[in-house]
Amino acid sequence: MFETISYETRGKTAWITLNRPDKLNAFNAVMHKEMAAAIKEAGKDDSVRALVITGAGRAFCSGQDLSESPEGADYSDILRKGYNPMIKAIVGMEKPVICAVNGVAAGAGMSLALACDFRIASEKASFIEAFIHVGLVPDAGSLYFLPRLVGHAKAMELAVLGDKVNAAQAKEFGLVNKLVSEEDFVMEVETFAEKLAHMPTKAIGLIKRYLNKSWESDLNEVLEFEAQAQKIAGESHDHQEGLAAFLEKRKPSYTGK
Repeated sequence: MFETISYETRGKTAWITLNRPDKLNAFNAVMHKEMAAAIKEAGKDDSVRALVITGAGRAFCSGQDLSESPEGADYSDILRKGYNPMIKAIVGMEKPVICAVNGVAAGAGMSLALACDFRIASEKASFIEAFIHVGLVPDAGSLYFLPRLVGHAKAMELAVLGDKVNAAQAKEFGLVNKLVSEEDFVMEVETFAEKLAHMPTKAIGLIKRYLNKSWESDLNEVLEFEAQAQKIAGESHDHQEGLAAFLEKRKPSYTGK
């Protein structure tokens, strides 16, 4: 079905694997189209309640495949047609999106990781805002997500100096949620994804929606957002199930509805 990625479902979790290992999973035009299609599929499939994005081979994603960018290429066009819709689709998906960073995440590959809701990193993972090394500016959302995760000063340092950040440093800086051994990596990601996939998906989606809105909102707006979200969540099947399970002293069985 796909040429540059693979897409599969494991239980209630969809897995997208960037699959150009010989190119360190660098993006080309075909991968942009296929990622858009796969993210859309995961979003509209009601049986999918969490999404994992990872890479094949020794890298997560090395960013844009510059060898396939023609001389004089309009990078703004590549961003507007390729990266930006993908980033918006991840952020707009009201399901948890987990980035399983198995190796280097460089350039737009780092941007893709930052756009996800959770990042689990292998000990072999590393991050690098590589743009400065070819005279470019971080893109695909990096200038939005990076300072929100690590603060303005550290974001300036990482973006301007372009130093490689190893997995332990990434955890220390707040770039990743969890750091695991290479041996346990896949099992840990699967366990974490399944946990999220069995939680109240509608509530998670609302939390994601309004946390994102909170950055550009004042307190009064956020208070109203919370009231709106709580009305929707309060009318959900999962809320009723959670209440019943609490009263009956049993484990809830959420359906994401």
